[in-house]
Amino acid sequence: MKPRPANVPEKAGEEGAVPRHVAIIMDGNGRWAKQRHLPRLEGHRRGVEAARRITRAARVLGIEALTLYAFSSENWRRPEEEVGDLMGLLRLFIRNDLDEMVRENVRLRVIGDYSRFSADIVALVDDALARTAGNDGPILAIALNYGARAELANAARTLAQQVRDGEIAIESIDEQTIEQHLDTHDLPPLDLLIRTSGEHRLSNFLLWQSAYTELLFVDTLWPDFDEAALRGAVASFGRRQRRFGGL
Repeated sequence: MKPRPANVPEKAGEEGAVPRHVAIIMDGNGRWAKQRHLPRLEGHRRGVEAARRITRAARVLGIEALTLYAFSSENWRRPEEEVGDLMGLLRLFIRNDLDEMVRENVRLRVIGDYSRFSADIVALVDDALARTAGNDGPILAIALNYGARAELANAARTLAQQVRDGEIAIESIDEQTIEQHLDTHDLPPLDLLIRTSGEHRLSNFLLWQSAYTELLFVDTLWPDFDEAALRGAVASFGRRQRRFGGL
């Protein structure tokens, strides 16, 4: 991974500090469309445009990793037509943006179990992961069919199996061991989590990783979230004092 530019501080509380890892709960597409008397699909289309815009802005700001909550494990409960629309937009995003990610040295990561998606989407994701695997620039992590409780349950099952097989001792399991079995094990620690649309909850997103994360809830609906909004969020992070339980 390329080093952070020399003029960018690395610790919150320093003027101009930039978080290494930012995660965003992209909320408000439906309300954005409803306010404009447009179909929900149009809100989701504009949400994809916002994701593209923020991904580029994050690279400019020197953010090392950006994680976007694209499709939760609970989103399957939505109407079948809307789920189909979201899958169609995911296909378009990968097809239209993959060349740019390769060109800009972006490494794509996926957290969650995307194997539940249709075979063509799984193939598209697999191809995108393979084509960007050798990149060492900023990371774009997409959460697909992701749920934090399921992530923790999967880690617990894996560790239980390893104990049963005699690969590890139960006494050796600590916080670091659990972290190594999470979907985000190869991402930087989560510094800043943003949720748009005025809601104030995590919605089963990165629960373990958010233990000491700075949280920012903004009223802006996701399709309206732009580079200026991201810069404002980063500036807010830079003004905070992160003590991690200390003084």
